[in-house]
Amino acid sequence: MGNYKGKRIAILGWGINGSDVFNFLSGSGAEISILDRNPGLLIDGKVKEQANIVLGDNYLEGLDKYDIIFRAPAVYRYSPEIVAAEKRGVVVTSAIKVFFELCKGMIIGVTGTKGKGTTCTLIYEILKESGKNVFLAGNIGKPVLELLPSLDEKSVVVLELSSFQLIDLERSPHVAVVLNITLDHMDWHRDEEEYIKAKKNIVRYQSEDDYSVVNSDYQKSMNFASEGKSHKLFFSRYKRVRGCYAKDGKLILNIGEVVNLGDLSNLLLRGRHNWENVCASCCASFIAGADLDSIKKVVFSFKGLEHRLELVREVGGIKFYNDSFSTNPQTTMAAVASFEEPITLILGGSDKGLSYDELSQEIVKVGRVRNVILMGKISDIIFESLLKAGYRGKVIETGVSGMREIVKTSVKVTPKGGVVLLSPATASFDMFSDYKDRGNSFKREVMLLKI
Repeated sequence: MGNYKGKRIAILGWGINGSDVFNFLSGSGAEISILDRNPGLLIDGKVKEQANIVLGDNYLEGLDKYDIIFRAPAVYRYSPEIVAAEKRGVVVTSAIKVFFELCKGMIIGVTGTKGKGTTCTLIYEILKESGKNVFLAGNIGKPVLELLPSLDEKSVVVLELSSFQLIDLERSPHVAVVLNITLDHMDWHRDEEEYIKAKKNIVRYQSEDDYSVVNSDYQKSMNFASEGKSHKLFFSRYKRVRGCYAKDGKLILNIGEVVNLGDLSNLLLRGRHNWENVCASCCASFIAGADLDSIKKVVFSFKGLEHRLELVREVGGIKFYNDSFSTNPQTTMAAVASFEEPITLILGGSDKGLSYDELSQEIVKVGRVRNVILMGKISDIIFESLLKAGYRGKVIETGVSGMREIVKTSVKVTPKGGVVLLSPATASFDMFSDYKDRGNSFKREVMLLKI
């Protein structure tokens, strides 16, 4: 650990990240302040004894009095207050930046607009099956700084990295996995250029000894391949590439020699978009030392993560799927494409500043979406988009009614043999605390159904 003795340190944003930083600094002799926008934030008494607490809308005032700022991912890196403090000599860092500086083992970083959690978990499970001393961290798994005492040169850490974490990262992982890159978080980033530039830090600082594993099916993702000095490998669900690909019903690993890993029809993960995640995982884990038997065993037994196209229940001849993790239009489009049955699609939530025109056009194009149930504050925007696209199915607006009414409505309009799909394409914060709360609410109401 660096020398923090006597340093005035601000932890911007509490929660799991802030707590991780606090525990890391505990006993260092630093003068710690915890700053958070939430005026009603509950903080443990032991923490209060060791730190100054600043809460409320003005929590970013006076940052120039600190020596070091640890920024939580959700706090915008280039807010005027942080930039001004930095110009006055304040060091701006984060848990993830310090982790990259101090980690002794191999780091596998995964980024993309969606699919990060599934891909990271697959890589982790494959490497664990292969007998590696592997850890899962970042946005999922354990807090990163908590891991440091457990790591040695043979350890492998799989990190899920968002644009929020990558935006000021000045080191890249040993293996960088780039999934699909589409627009997201336009309510946080200044523009698309900043979002993509932040993501590119995952490969920008790689050396000739490192590897990048890039999705070759998206041009925005392919643009990452020109960054950094790493060895380039690719994955695709359409075509042959050097890396891993899905073609002619087979999952093929092509690194050094061509290996048929198995039939795609035997994957338990639903949806062709998940072929991308599987291919990325096979490629990255193989580079990190996984054996072929472990790769095969894990990818063909993996059922997916909670809130990602999760089958909740079949009742009355209707299957209910929870895809609450879908918080942008592109992932909802992928979810819709995963089904051949008639679909009742539950859409809506809070506004992230995204366009829903492409999603509406896709809904019209596939023709399987018989009903759209709209919820949340963004309902009017999605409704107008559906009208503009010429959607002729039934649209039901529920506003901010509870999930119970939404689920009961879905039962009334969905035919036997059909699917009710919660894939909102939006954030959840107008009606729920987060996507997990939204998904759990949906699952709870589905489990209560009696048909």
